[in-house]
Amino acid sequence: MIEAPREAEDGMDGGMDPLVMGVRDRWEKQGLRGEPWPFMAVCSVGRLNQLLKKALDIELKRLELTRTGYFLLTTLALTPRGGARLSMLGRFLMMHPTTVKLTVDQLEAAGLVGRTRHPRDRRATIVAITPAGRARVNDVSLALEAPGGAFAAFAGMHRDMFDALQPARLAAGDVESLDPGAQEGPEPRRG
Repeated sequence: MIEAPREAEDGMDGGMDPLVMGVRDRWEKQGLRGEPWPFMAVCSVGRLNQLLKKALDIELKRLELTRTGYFLLTTLALTPRGGARLSMLGRFLMMHPTTVKLTVDQLEAAGLVGRTRHPRDRRATIVAITPAGRARVNDVSLALEAPGGAFAAFAGMHRDMFDALQPARLAAGDVESLDPGAQEGPEPRRG
């Protein structure tokens, strides 16, 4: 029988986690080969992702932001100069260029970002966060830490979640530079 750590079985209310018990107890009985851990890991991360997104969306709606807008604004706030090429944003956020452009359009209309031409490449556009955009990022950050907010269930666990997931992300090759200066060459031509 496959053993799971006892703390992984117990739910927050002292009950048993149906994902762990249902899969672990039935895996061998149903004649499934290999270990159940890959399936359980994917299910666990997927369920956690849904819960985090639900809580995030509650806070973002209150602050009049979409999830994509929040990720884009926060990425810009983290860059050394507060701006980046549209193409770099798409690569870093793993978004289609059209999605990036539409999100920038919405954020620009709200006064949260601005656009300028790249100083050395006329074909490129730089998107920069405005002071209002930076203030909105700070509002979201504080809301996600608020004791009575939608993220309250995760209080004190943010760092633990990040630390637990980081080795898997790095092993899968999920590394991208936030420094737009590292992407200063001309953008690749698109067909």
